[in-house]
Amino acid sequence: MLRTLKMAELPLVKLYTDGACSGNPGPGGWAYILKHPGTGKVREDSGGEADTTNNKMELTAAIRGLAALKQPCRVELYSDSKYVLQGLSEWIKGWKARGWRTASKDPVKNVDLWQALDSEAARHTITFHWVAGHSGHPENERCDGLAVAAARRYA
Repeated sequence: MLRTLKMAELPLVKLYTDGACSGNPGPGGWAYILKHPGTGKVREDSGGEADTTNNKMELTAAIRGLAALKQPCRVELYSDSKYVLQGLSEWIKGWKARGWRTASKDPVKNVDLWQALDSEAARHTITFHWVAGHSGHPENERCDGLAVAAARRYA
């Protein structure tokens, strides 16, 4: 018999994400860092595309980071992208209720990525944290460096 885990019983992870693009559109990169405070384990990953946008790379970083978690977790999500954080914490509920349309009835941009992010996020309990980009935040700076390096590989 399955039992429902209480939030406090879920493992805590800290997820840091960033996306980068040289030109918009242009070659882009994404990166994430997963930290497991209980175990001290850290995982990093990055990748990119030859022709993309910054918003797509920001979304992809969050999708990939959440997808890397093998079980439901309490996720502290840190990003310098208000697009990702507000989209996931505020806007997405209305988009879904309107059939993936904005309040002005336009189709949601990057709907495939938003739907993938919504699916990954549904497995977890997420708390959102905005960090200012290029402000010396160690994990954000590391993610930025990984994403920029990935974008350069696709240039």
